[in-house]
Amino acid sequence: MANADIVTMDNKKSGSIELDPSVFEGKVRPHLYHAEVRRQLALRHAGTHSTKNRAAVSGGGIKPYKQKGTGRARQGTRRAVQWAGGGVAFGPVPRDYAHKLPKKVRRAALVSALTQWLQEGAITVVDDLDLDEYKTKRAMEAIEKLGLGGTQLLVVIEDAKPMLEASIRNIPGVGLIRVDGLNVYDVLRHPKMLITRAAIEALQARMSGSKLEGATA
Repeated sequence: MANADIVTMDNKKSGSIELDPSVFEGKVRPHLYHAEVRRQLALRHAGTHSTKNRAAVSGGGIKPYKQKGTGRARQGTRRAVQWAGGGVAFGPVPRDYAHKLPKKVRRAALVSALTQWLQEGAITVVDDLDLDEYKTKRAMEAIEKLGLGGTQLLVVIEDAKPMLEASIRNIPGVGLIRVDGLNVYDVLRHPKMLITRAAIEALQARMSGSKLEGATA
């Protein structure tokens, strides 16, 4: 069973935590990343695009001109696709892009990402992470003290922390997510992860079974 050092907000070691091997010592399967990220992005696709076919376009109830004697091709309605203002042939219509992926596959993809990040030394565990005021500068200083300034960083917390969440929101390249919503897409987008001790414990409790809840998009 692997252990991870725990540091304080001043970047001083305060202990260690045992990591669940079923979460942080799984098999790295990069091919699962594509399937899970594709599923997540599909959920974000609004699918509200719409066009009118010739049946939905108004007007054009009579022939534009007589059938014969004009020297032009015969036409039955101005709603036909070849006319300006006519309908659209095979245009997009509202649809749902979401598709399902087995929960075991989704869990395996997340375990793979967490295992890879741990092997690469990209995960930093902090004892606690909180602010007592809405101050982006304070949040940036805390991240820099931990040696994570200037990097694409994902901060993972255990539950709602309004002051911390609002303060981190405007820092370029830094994302924040609660552990219940931790997902493959956000992990892969950030080469570094800063996670609280309580979030580690909550994550391991959440993923200890065979089912994966949450972590949609």
